[in-house]
Amino acid sequence: MGILAWTWILVGLTFALYIGIAIWARAGSSKEFYVAGGGVPPIMNGMATAADWMSAASFISLAGIVSFTGYDGSVYLMGWTGGYVLLALLLAPYLRKFGKFTVPDFIGDRYYSNTARVVAVIAALIVSFTYVAGQMRGVGIVFSRYLEVDINTGVYIGMAIVLFYAVLGGMKGITYTQVAQYCVLIFAFMVPAIFISFQMTGNPIPQLGFGGSGEDGIYLLDKLDGLSTELGFHEYTSGSKSMIDVFAITTALMVGTAGLPHVIVRFFTVPKVKDARVSAGWALLFIAILYTTVPAVAVFARIKLVETVSNTKYEELPQWFNNWEKTGLLKFDDKNADGIVQYVADKEINELEIDRDIMVLANPEIAQLPNWVIALVGAGGLAAALSTAAGLLLVIASSISHDLFKKIIKPDISEKGELIAARLSAFVAVLIAGYFGINPPGFVAAVVALAFGLAAASFFPAILLGIFDKRMNKEGAISGMIIGLSLMFYYMAKYKLGWIGDMPPASEWWFGISPEGFGTVAMVVNFVVSIVVSRVTPAPPLHVQEIVEHIRIPSGAGEASGH
Repeated sequence: MGILAWTWILVGLTFALYIGIAIWARAGSSKEFYVAGGGVPPIMNGMATAADWMSAASFISLAGIVSFTGYDGSVYLMGWTGGYVLLALLLAPYLRKFGKFTVPDFIGDRYYSNTARVVAVIAALIVSFTYVAGQMRGVGIVFSRYLEVDINTGVYIGMAIVLFYAVLGGMKGITYTQVAQYCVLIFAFMVPAIFISFQMTGNPIPQLGFGGSGEDGIYLLDKLDGLSTELGFHEYTSGSKSMIDVFAITTALMVGTAGLPHVIVRFFTVPKVKDARVSAGWALLFIAILYTTVPAVAVFARIKLVETVSNTKYEELPQWFNNWEKTGLLKFDDKNADGIVQYVADKEINELEIDRDIMVLANPEIAQLPNWVIALVGAGGLAAALSTAAGLLLVIASSISHDLFKKIIKPDISEKGELIAARLSAFVAVLIAGYFGINPPGFVAAVVALAFGLAAASFFPAILLGIFDKRMNKEGAISGMIIGLSLMFYYMAKYKLGWIGDMPPASEWWFGISPEGFGTVAMVVNFVVSIVVSRVTPAPPLHVQEIVEHIRIPSGAGEASGH
């Protein structure tokens, strides 16, 4: 069978599974819609959290970035994994003990202020929409290649699927769908990695294979360093970023992860505080399986691509090249009209333009793996993008229906009315997310990195100080969030999106820090502003200070810690 037939079968089966689970686990109350009724077992919550967090950026883009940037791409691996550890140890158990449905709910109650709640809702919406744009783009890329439609049509199909199970099932439907999606995405990522590792090194374990040598006896990383320098690129195993930028990006990704509302809300779906810690441990294990494989996939894909394409006659290029050329994500411009592909670092001479987001998806085709494996990767990419998109849409819906509508605009709204408001919010959110998927501000992982910067600049200081600083008050938190978010948004608009005048060159970055890393600076400013303002304004009420004391009591130190 051909790739298209296999794709229809595998995508059809997985989608039928997701929709079936959504119908089976549809939400019947607002608690089920927001936090799955608070009764999800830790191991299943760990799996769902891993799927929620490992988005299209992790599945599709991450290996692509590492493949093209080498050592510089390691900031994403360190930042995202380290951030999850930070979230699991420093925030999740305390937030679970506080017992609120959403991050704006925590901020609104902890800072005894509807203004703080509104600022948190705005921050949640900005972060979630920036992030979901990357997911919808990922869905479009997968569909465009595997179902042979254009990217925009692919985005429309993805919108329809997400709309169905996010709006119908709420968090309950999404949780059990994400368990299935994790199984699909991890199988789809590992199978080709194992095949290619064995093919190139004789070792079926990718994590060991990429540190080994090929049939010629040369270590793969040494071979890739040689190929890269021959073509004028910097050595794969050495970095080109400044140390301060590496530090800033890694920190922004770490604290951004710890401030992501759609990941934090997962810890409200388990019965007890202890379960929040256990499910965090499971999630870290499930995430590590993919993240330790990414560097290997990146190396395999890069070597295969260069060896297959560079200095090859156009008419002799393999079928996979023509397949991807049709999507517009791979372009050959024969500048010297000799019919031979020149792939070099020099932009004046280079004739090949490659979208980084295709590397994982094209890898099995480049390696000439069976058609069912190629189609399986497509199904995995869709599972990764759709699982995160659904989690983000739920954050958007609950921010509007629960935090704005129920808590501020109409406190006397009925349970049924709130559920209708949540579903309508999710519907509108899907439409906006689709627009951003069709008109994205950059390739998938870069867009997602900006979302992490926005989360770092806004949420992380407010949450951390809310848990560990009794003296932190509403004036400090509100000032910090507004200034941190505004600063990050300005820097992003000027230096990444070019919305404010001509886009300045990298030499004009503040402190030499890229837009992806600027969340660290904005976060530090947020901390300073929050602490200074809180110390020159009245202390929070006594009952709020007592709440802060209470949520810091370790699990097991009394009956209350289990609730």
